[in-house]
Amino acid sequence: MSAATVPASTAIPAAPPRTAAAPATLPARLLRARPLVAVASVLAVVALWELYKWLGPEQGWALGEDRVLPRTTDLAMPHTWQVLTRLTAPVSGATGADVLWLAVLRAAAASFGVALVGWTIGVLVGAVLAVAMQRVRVVEAAVLPLVVLSQTVPLIALAPLVRSWGGQLELGAFAWQPWMSVAVIASYLAFFPVAVGMLRGLQSPDAIHVELLRSYGAGWGSTLLRLRLPAAVPYLLPALRLAAANAVVGTVVAEVATGLPGGLGRTILEFANFAASDPPKPWAPILGAVLLGLVAAGLVALLGRALRRYRRVEVAS
Repeated sequence: MSAATVPASTAIPAAPPRTAAAPATLPARLLRARPLVAVASVLAVVALWELYKWLGPEQGWALGEDRVLPRTTDLAMPHTWQVLTRLTAPVSGATGADVLWLAVLRAAAASFGVALVGWTIGVLVGAVLAVAMQRVRVVEAAVLPLVVLSQTVPLIALAPLVRSWGGQLELGAFAWQPWMSVAVIASYLAFFPVAVGMLRGLQSPDAIHVELLRSYGAGWGSTLLRLRLPAAVPYLLPALRLAAANAVVGTVVAEVATGLPGGLGRTILEFANFAASDPPKPWAPILGAVLLGLVAAGLVALLGRALRRYRRVEVAS
């Protein structure tokens, strides 16, 4: 049948003419610039800090015995510029003492190495659990509730136990080091988002795509490599960033709980003794921990650029 004899009711409608997209406004272009958004977020936090210090009650506000709002005195809440200025001064009055920012940087580097090991272990454990739960439904039904339940255990209570158990390990010439306990605790926080996010990604392909590969004779391994893993990338990348931040938090908290020297956690404890005589000083390692978390998340973002061919849309886990 020729095109002329096709009834009008069944004729394919012509595509509407394409219209040029409206130029993006200046606020929209600014919101797309991620570095500008990041800088604006930091400035907003600084502004909120200074605004509360200016308007908040000097002695804070308590409801019974529970303090709801913190004090705004210079002793409890120094100005942000005072903290930044203190970073350029020596750590102490001793001769040859390092500049404060350099001491914080060295502590951050030590914590970063431990956090990196913990993140790597957490990613591997989370990925193995996700693949196992996707492969066997019984494993998902049995393990997934335990994975969720594991995150309810207080980290500050778990850290001394891990250190005690690790110190009792004897495997020939292998000697358990204190930093290994901190890495295990960091991996404990890092594996959870990876396991949940990757499981969701592995289960995301449509049934029709799975059946298509099955019709081609592809086994479970080929389907995993060619379909499920690429489909899991948009779910996995946000989980990896969250795992990196969790690894930093776990490392700092575990260093505080176990007393591991050299890292940010121990530095926070040491500098807390100067809260009365040098109020801006204890905030320096806290600022270092914040920057360390941002650096860890940024490195994972660089990893995402290598996988951008699979990053159609990232899905928050």
